[in-house]
Amino acid sequence: MRRLRAEWERQKAVMLAFPHEGTDWAKRGELHKAYAPFVRMAQAIAYSQAVYILCRRKEEIEELFCSRRNITFIELEYNDTWIRDYGVLSLEEDGEALLMDFRFDGWGGKYEAEADNRVNSILHGRGYFATATMQSVDFVLEGGSIESDGRGTILTTSSCLCNPNRNGGLSKEEVEERLSRYIGAKRILWLDHAYLEGDDTDGHIDMLARFVDEETIAYVSCEDRDDPHYEELSSMEAQLRSMRREDGEAYRLIPLPMCEAVYDEEGRRLPASYANFLICNEALLYPSYGVPSDKEADALFRRIFPAREIIPIPCRKLIEEGGSLHCSSMQLWY
Repeated sequence: MRRLRAEWERQKAVMLAFPHEGTDWAKRGELHKAYAPFVRMAQAIAYSQAVYILCRRKEEIEELFCSRRNITFIELEYNDTWIRDYGVLSLEEDGEALLMDFRFDGWGGKYEAEADNRVNSILHGRGYFATATMQSVDFVLEGGSIESDGRGTILTTSSCLCNPNRNGGLSKEEVEERLSRYIGAKRILWLDHAYLEGDDTDGHIDMLARFVDEETIAYVSCEDRDDPHYEELSSMEAQLRSMRREDGEAYRLIPLPMCEAVYDEEGRRLPASYANFLICNEALLYPSYGVPSDKEADALFRRIFPAREIIPIPCRKLIEEGGSLHCSSMQLWY
């Protein structure tokens, strides 16, 4: 029997893909500015566990690190830095590790993804996943689009998984059949309201609502009626309140603060979300954006994760390209 592991389970490593001269940051002339959040993230994770850093030329970024302990630099080609959506998904099948390599179509054909789609097979071929079996599947599924409680329950959004730009636009029933077959899903919890201004993933769940443990979901809450997110996120909250655990009990829900509006130089609102945190073995990394609500988020995460070190990662630069902290990483078990 298959199951998709929960993020809080003990991890082997975390993968990151560093910005390079072919990414959008370089096209805007800000490549070196983009390095900062990735270096901070890598060093915070490497304090207690292994980090695999994908890069084009390691000699160009090695000198950025004050310590290279637990860090492995891997040179290969890839299109973009959002490895959450093209990295392998870690499953367990009959007590053994199983890695699933799904097709990535650049968030519905919005961006080039040919090199991204080769990353997992290259890493597996080079032995970076040890002896773990890897299966490649011709089905579009992005890591940021699903949340697992580790026991067969998957939280996701219909706006992404049922979108015509993914797999031709499958029904919920068709998606559920495939998630059952490929990742061992027993139950799918669907959110039909998934709006975050500036997000071009069509509603990735990891920007909106996250499992904290098997009984708890943290979600983005909007209390300002004048905010354009208010109606949609209020409807999302109502759906979350109606959801039940496998034992029939309601989930414990923890509202995360709505980040103050953050804009780019052209006045466009950026997708700043505190739901895009990363659970590591010894730490909880959360995105900070240089706004007053960062302090509220920090205090809340310290209450939610009392056994982990709470580490803020400045992610203002990341959201300028549409993603944040969790989007930039992928944990591994093998």
